[in-house]
Amino acid sequence: MAAQAEYPEKPVEFVVPFPPGDLEDVLTRMIADEFQATYGVPAAVVNKPGGGGGPFPGAAEVASAPADGYTIGSFVIAVPIVGPEVGIPALNPNPFDPLGIFLTYPFVIAASGDAPYGSVDELAAYAQDNDVVLGHFGAPLVPTQVTLALAKEKGFSFASDAAFDALDCNTLASGDADVINTTLQLILPCLDDVKVLASIGAERIPLTPDAPTVGEVAPALDVSLWNGLFVHKDTPADVREKIVAVAQKVVTSDAAKQLAEDTGALIYWQNAEESAAQIEADTETLGTISSMLE
Repeated sequence: MAAQAEYPEKPVEFVVPFPPGDLEDVLTRMIADEFQATYGVPAAVVNKPGGGGGPFPGAAEVASAPADGYTIGSFVIAVPIVGPEVGIPALNPNPFDPLGIFLTYPFVIAASGDAPYGSVDELAAYAQDNDVVLGHFGAPLVPTQVTLALAKEKGFSFASDAAFDALDCNTLASGDADVINTTLQLILPCLDDVKVLASIGAERIPLTPDAPTVGEVAPALDVSLWNGLFVHKDTPADVREKIVAVAQKVVTSDAAKQLAEDTGALIYWQNAEESAAQIEADTETLGTISSMLE
């Protein structure tokens, strides 16, 4: 019998189910580059955004690929928690195991600099008599659910909302949305020209220290937004170990530390067991948020 080839022996894809340019994309590219340098096989990021429908079509492609470590998902919190609920057979039941979580986004609720409100309370007062349009990455996604629950907690509702693949400076400048929930990375180029009303996460973002967290404004909505590496549950242990070794090296590198300083992101490595516990806890919190929106 021919000996089984040792992993990896052919090109590896890291699937990011969002457009290029955001933090999960940047860090995953760093991991892919290091994977290629370490193991001597081509490794690349493949961006598969969902057309305003969130990460789920891209995640479904990873779920449908062979469980051999050659297709790795770089996924946000919503994939393992919301994915099984969105009606895509490949995602229900959840087909993935976390290898580890490596990023907590500096996620914000922001408005244009000339908006007639500069805080969540001022937005709530303004929205009582004026139409406010919310831009988001997809209705089922965690930041959207948190933002809608925050509005309900504050006694107002958005006049309408729309999903975008990208939410950046142009979204606000063009007037396509009045308020957006997006990662700070995407509005860094125009940060001086926008108002950050709140951040979604456990801690205030150093780059926007005056903006409270949603948890400060509404404690029941306190949830962090993270990204991690995932593989199919049937992926062999030795394959997982090789991927994890590279990812850990990257996220503890000087380049990753500089990226964290420049963007306000938290970059770290949370192992598979800790990540599974994180997912379980976040599932409970998001259940509370879903109940609020019923």
